Amino acid sequence: MLRVGQAAPHFEAMTTSGERLSLLGLRGKIVVLYFFRRAFTRNCTVETKGFRDNYEELVALGSEVVGISCDEHATQCRFAETHGIGFPMIADTDRSISTAYRTFFSLLPMISHRVTYVVDRQGTIAGVFNHEFQVVKHLDEVTTFVRELAKKDV
Repeated sequence: MLRVGQAAPHFEAMTTSGERLSLLGLRGKIVVLYFFRRAFTRNCTVETKGFRDNYEELVALGSEVVGISCDEHATQCRFAETHGIGFPMIADTDRSISTAYRTFFSLLPMISHRVTYVVDRQGTIAGVFNHEFQVVKHLDEVTTFVRELAKKDV
């Protein structure tokens, strides 16, 4: 995984809404990049719905949420539609974003950690959160961190 203080690797990708999204295009916002293993699995669904339910608060704090998994684009689109996800979701089918953010287990290179990177307004990684099974704790810690980061920027 990447560390706090490192520059967030740039990426550009197609979202489930059919738009191109680039990290540079989000400069000036706090970006919550959460990587999850697979659409429609129990913990990944709970996590995604948690970000969905907290999305308005996160946007009000000046942030954008982006969900990323290595699922196929059609699967990611179906997942977003099924759960009414209003934030950008990306199918990293070529694994380039996940590789750049070092989300894969070293001994299991096809399986991604459940990791969230919070990127500050200047494009630097400000927070790293990794809870494989404590999904609610993961979301709570990310949301609390974004609140604190937003206060510092005021």
